[in-house]
Amino acid sequence: MNILPLNKTFLDLYGVLPKQAFFAPGRINLIGEHTDYNGGHVFPCAITYGTYAVVRKREDQLVRLYSENFPNKGIIEFQLNELDYDKDHDWANYPKGMIRYIIEAGYQIPNGFECVIKGNIPNGAGLSSSASIELLTGVLLDGLFQLGIPRLDLIKIGKRVENEFIGVNSGIMDQFAIGMGKEKAGILLDCQTLKYVYVPIQLDHHKIIIMNTNKRRELADSKYNERRSECEEALRQLQQKLSIEALGQLSEQEFEDNKHLITNEVVRKRARHAVYENRRTIKALKELKAGNLVAFGQLMNQSHLSLRDDYEVTGIELDSLVVAAWQQPGVLGARMTGAGFGGCAIAIVANEEVENFIASVGAAYREKIGYEAEFYVANIGDGAKEIEMEAVDE
Repeated sequence: MNILPLNKTFLDLYGVLPKQAFFAPGRINLIGEHTDYNGGHVFPCAITYGTYAVVRKREDQLVRLYSENFPNKGIIEFQLNELDYDKDHDWANYPKGMIRYIIEAGYQIPNGFECVIKGNIPNGAGLSSSASIELLTGVLLDGLFQLGIPRLDLIKIGKRVENEFIGVNSGIMDQFAIGMGKEKAGILLDCQTLKYVYVPIQLDHHKIIIMNTNKRRELADSKYNERRSECEEALRQLQQKLSIEALGQLSEQEFEDNKHLITNEVVRKRARHAVYENRRTIKALKELKAGNLVAFGQLMNQSHLSLRDDYEVTGIELDSLVVAAWQQPGVLGARMTGAGFGGCAIAIVANEEVENFIASVGAAYREKIGYEAEFYVANIGDGAKEIEMEAVDE
């Protein structure tokens, strides 16, 4: 995205030009869904779509924020001593929460600032636009005031904003992928220990296609927290016999040997997904390191089936996209990505089939659902960072 138009918007709104520019990506999760808060592994990567900001320090304590994605909200203003959640501030609660918790962590933010933000992540698509704004604000404050915040601390602050300030009981994957992303690499992250390894992803003959259902999903209003509490109940019942801290510590066999401890069949299904999905993610790493993309794609397919049948977070829109994708030539694998309940799916598609894939899956979806899906070719990019003030290529 070219950021020069943001400079013009900034000048029109604030009467001066910005001094610095920042970017934070969105993310996709290749495999390992709903495992992060279950102490398992995830395998996300940052993408080259994301959120941009141009910014300038003020002399006083006023913070002024404007998003080109929500122009009807206008400029949202607050003082540095007014950092409580405010429903009327809408999207600006994400930056506000970051400012508050960074100050609470002992860092000095002596001045306010003016900012213009624009994202090219589709809103509500499940590519983690909220965590992108959180980490964007983190690197912006770090760069603007030379705070020297360790990146992992910024990631943890972003998660705290999501959990405590916004009230969504999510795991750390989104902030971690966006904060630590690396071009042409996925990240295998152990969410229990935060140990991670970068894994080169060689897709010379294939593309990752993001398929947006165009069904918006609002995480705080979804059944996300319900799924989490069901897994916590399963863990409590397993702990009657097993000395474990998280479902992610179990092998498939250990789960099968002890699943009778979980008295509710629905709760047992939720736990089965968490355990088997975690093991799939570890197997996926092995296959990717061996260059076996076919086996990796098969694990993606199994992941979607588990999310559909055991975790029940897909829905007709995501299932329609994924089933249509499975039927196309040149497709190695396809699955929903993100929390589910709408949002996006991903597919790994042979280069020469991409055009046909988009046309065929789009037509099947339109016929089944009655409205259009959107498709994006995703490139794996770097994590949140300061960028040059001149034009930036997508």
